[in-house]
Amino acid sequence: MPAPSPFHSRTQPLCRSYAWKDWAGYAAVCTYDSCHEPEYYAVRQTCAVLDVTPLHKYEIAGADAAEFLAFLTVRDVRALKAGRVSYLCWCDDDGKLLDDGTVTVLGDGRYRLTASLPQLHWLSLCADGFDVEITDVSDSMAALALQGPRARDVLADLCQEDVSRLRFFRHRRCTFGDDIAGELTRTGYTGDLGYELWVDAARAEALWDALFAVGPSHGLLPMGLDALDMLRIEAGFVLQGVDYRSARVCLIEGQRSSPFEMGLGWTVDLERDDGLPFVGQAALRREAARGSRYKFVGLEVSWAAIEALYDAYGLPPARAAAAWRHNTPVYVDELQVGYATSGTWSPLLKAELALAHLETRYAEAGSEVAIEMTVEYGQRRRVMARVAELPFFDPARKRAIPAKAKATKKAKATAKKAAAS
Repeated sequence: MPAPSPFHSRTQPLCRSYAWKDWAGYAAVCTYDSCHEPEYYAVRQTCAVLDVTPLHKYEIAGADAAEFLAFLTVRDVRALKAGRVSYLCWCDDDGKLLDDGTVTVLGDGRYRLTASLPQLHWLSLCADGFDVEITDVSDSMAALALQGPRARDVLADLCQEDVSRLRFFRHRRCTFGDDIAGELTRTGYTGDLGYELWVDAARAEALWDALFAVGPSHGLLPMGLDALDMLRIEAGFVLQGVDYRSARVCLIEGQRSSPFEMGLGWTVDLERDDGLPFVGQAALRREAARGSRYKFVGLEVSWAAIEALYDAYGLPPARAAAAWRHNTPVYVDELQVGYATSGTWSPLLKAELALAHLETRYAEAGSEVAIEMTVEYGQRRRVMARVAELPFFDPARKRAIPAKAKATKKAKATAKKAAAS
């Protein structure tokens, strides 16, 4: 039985769909109403908030904390200064992905690592010989993802400090509402302007109440996982368990993937200036030298081909409102050259999109392939698709910083009170 998150007393009354799923042992909303599209559009047009407490979270401290993380992950985090956040992944000795997440440099030799799967056992094994202390804070820390073009405006009314110029993938401490101490990172999983709010689980309800005291005037809606799935596909973000499987649970070699095969090669610091090794380095060196068999790409499925396929059955073209998650063969002529792992109809881009693994020689952007599609009575047919570079959607506002800081309502009130006294 999934456990309630610290926000459950607030999310449960709003969930009119009664649609929930188990996310890392917590009950998570799929969609708040009968259709998730309003939540999707809120992220792309105004803003929405998602409970991301189920992320696994670990605090790592000690004299060797930076060296340990540089050994554990494919990214050399030792050069990161306090206040930085970095996306990264980690591998087994064969250079195959175990998980991906973020690391936040909290300062004073402390770091926070997030993951999609429980990692305490693996972290403890890899920590042998390092002077580090690893603490699982997954249940004691609550988190909300505030995403969308008006997210910054909401924070201007929510935070006592001016956070408008917080840069992309940066972290800071702040006070939400009147007295809710917490942390803010400019991060997210939607590919849009976004932030994540981190507080002690005991203050979760207070944070939710403070957020919804100011958010609705900016178009704020609560959001579930169905909308998030569409958004992350548009952004080209990989999902563990869907687009790749952790090597720890794979049964055969063909199920395992490397960072290079998943489009995460940019996170791999293959050579370190001081020669510090990391888990999987030797295998990744060999792969970098010989090249990868597969490449992770986007597919844009031809709408004309979809129309023609449905017309052959005397049906109007129809696509599922929700994103799909299943391995779907991809062909060139009669040769299967890969498979798609997830896809969605994009209301914003007006296109049928998919994420796929293709053999490298067939993965050049603009190449034509065919993807299987089922229309009626389980009859599988093929429709044309074109290989596309990822991401499909990457707005400038995601990284932009406003030219001039906007004073918060709280700051204005404080200044007015000070002037009066």
